[in-house]
Amino acid sequence: MLMQAAVASGVSQLFKMTEGSASAQEAGAGRGGAANLGMGMGGGRGSQPVHYGPMNGPVNKLSAPSDLRVTDMRAVTIASNYDYNIIRLDTNQGVYGLGEVRDGGSKNTVLELKPYVVGRNPLDMQAILRSIRPFAGPGRQGGGYSAINLALHDLNGKVYGVPAWRLLGDKRRDRVRMYCDTTDVTDPKKYGERMLARKKLGFTFFKMDMRAGTLGDFPGAFNDYGILTDKGLGRCGELVSAVKDAIGWEAPLAVETSSGMRVNPGAPYAKMPVKDGIRIARYYEKFNLAWLEDLFNNDGFWDWRGYKAIHDATTTKILTGEDAFGLEEGFKPLIDNQAVDVIHPDPGTAGQLGECKRIGDYANEHGIAVAFHMAGSPLGTMGGVHAACTLETYLAMECHAVDFISWWQELVTGVSKPFIDKGYITVPDVPGLGIELNEPVIKEHLRFPGYFEPTTEWDKVLARPAGATVGWPHFDDDGNWVTGTERRPVGGGRGPAQ
Repeated sequence: MLMQAAVASGVSQLFKMTEGSASAQEAGAGRGGAANLGMGMGGGRGSQPVHYGPMNGPVNKLSAPSDLRVTDMRAVTIASNYDYNIIRLDTNQGVYGLGEVRDGGSKNTVLELKPYVVGRNPLDMQAILRSIRPFAGPGRQGGGYSAINLALHDLNGKVYGVPAWRLLGDKRRDRVRMYCDTTDVTDPKKYGERMLARKKLGFTFFKMDMRAGTLGDFPGAFNDYGILTDKGLGRCGELVSAVKDAIGWEAPLAVETSSGMRVNPGAPYAKMPVKDGIRIARYYEKFNLAWLEDLFNNDGFWDWRGYKAIHDATTTKILTGEDAFGLEEGFKPLIDNQAVDVIHPDPGTAGQLGECKRIGDYANEHGIAVAFHMAGSPLGTMGGVHAACTLETYLAMECHAVDFISWWQELVTGVSKPFIDKGYITVPDVPGLGIELNEPVIKEHLRFPGYFEPTTEWDKVLARPAGATVGWPHFDDDGNWVTGTERRPVGGGRGPAQ
């Protein structure tokens, strides 16, 4: 009897604690009850606590989640240095999810997937993503899959009443470090001044572009093959030294070579010769760079053998990966063969939250560091934030909008401003991605007229469910060729909307 009373008392207390927690969430209480996991606030591990507390807003309660369906997909294009294509997945219960196509890509890469999503329950997130994965690929081809991945995590987080990062795992840091991209200037003094201005904005991690045009008309910079000479490398060193003098030699500084400092990529080599890559990487050893980026251009991630040869011949840290999609499709060979020191997924190509989490965890397990490339809007950036905060170790994510950050950060609401504060973005603890679109500001920067206009022209694109035969020309069980006109879902009702 005493034991039963004790158990009953314990259960009663448990229900009281749960009841109190739910009430706090529904009331939009402040953060509390933080668990100190000993994880750092910055790029890697540290001694600062990570906070897990009630949401800063009410839990989104839907009466019938099993009846939830995606009813529409719409898009809007924001004019920028690289256009931002934002999508919205609407549902029959009012809740919606926001996503973004890779910067500079086409909204058609995601709208063509509309029939594979409309009519589906967005809570079947992994099934939807499996059905559209065959349409993804490297570069901007990964934009459609990534946009839907982002929108589904936003939508699921809102439905379940949890931040998007919670769908991926534990939060390892409360803030995600950002690095500022800085386009090139031919004069070393001006480059230093430009980078110093970024430091004054609060950034603590820096990257400078070092391409063929960076050297301007500097004589003798390139040989007849269009490849950087030792004299040209010396000029690069002057530029790097000027920047380090401005921001401090202890500050992490990365150098992007993009095309491998080749003035004429078309002749006579298909890509930078590995031996020249080794020569260039060794020259930069004295600067102790955070990394040397994309020696084989940003689409050369597939050449893991070339990268490994350079990686093994120098102490300069080597990075690539911004145009790679997927763990198995793009990053696994680089990681398995220890071909680079740092991988560089762009969430807008690599697959956004879910896939970036897989890629980052796999890299961490193999002792390879992770940084994120990013030239998107605050929405796409926030997707990277939710993924990065769950990784065991992490360096930084790019901001490619520093020169127009005043209106860039105003594209969204729901987060404190400045959006990037002292070089970091705070991880939201509210349901979904934790941000909403600022309609008036977006309308000031439209590439095309209209705000989330109907996309009915994509409704007629026929999406064939896996294993379906009814409604498509096929051989029946008796071997007869038939051309049915009936359209109905086959194999568990997973077909497109009727």
